[in-house]
Amino acid sequence: MRSQPSLKTLKIPKIYTKTGDKGFSGTFTGERRPKDDHVFEAVGTTDELSSAIGFAMELMAEKGHTFAEELQKIQCTLQEVGSALATPRSSAREAHSKHTAFGEEPALELEQWIDKYSSQLPPLTAFILPSGGRNSAALHLCRAVCRRAERRVVPLVRMGETDVNVAKFLNRLSDYLFTLARYTAMKEGETEKVYKKP
Repeated sequence: MRSQPSLKTLKIPKIYTKTGDKGFSGTFTGERRPKDDHVFEAVGTTDELSSAIGFAMELMAEKGHTFAEELQKIQCTLQEVGSALATPRSSAREAHSKHTAFGEEPALELEQWIDKYSSQLPPLTAFILPSGGRNSAALHLCRAVCRRAERRVVPLVRMGETDVNVAKFLNRLSDYLFTLARYTAMKEGETEKVYKKP
């Protein structure tokens, strides 16, 4: 019978590395860039979006909404987005690019989900304010963060540093989150507030 290693013999990695203390961080390609570089702005905002979706997902799970599974899949896809963003093409070798390639399939799946929920919603006749109960409002917040993530990614696409499919996915994701917010309000019997000129 093998004895278990003691805590003294286990090498537990520390959460802090101190490598970013001077304001630089590393990409997946090993390149060091300032932390306020376009790449890290995009990666960070995408991470923020995943965190916001994680919070919304917990609220949805409490209500037993089945689309919480879709939100979890989206979080996994956002990890793939982060990998693609952290692999700038200007410093990526072929192996890097192959490993972090991002295709169009995730955006196409979002379109299917959008169509599924849209077909059950009444048509929009006015501008909707972020509202419709706690869960719907949480999804609207996710949508706003998603739009910011998209704005951070667009310069990278323009510079040729990342694939246009990343921006396409985020653009479609914000439409999905808007549609899902409306669907959630409807399913929970909450009233959406509409814009009225003051």
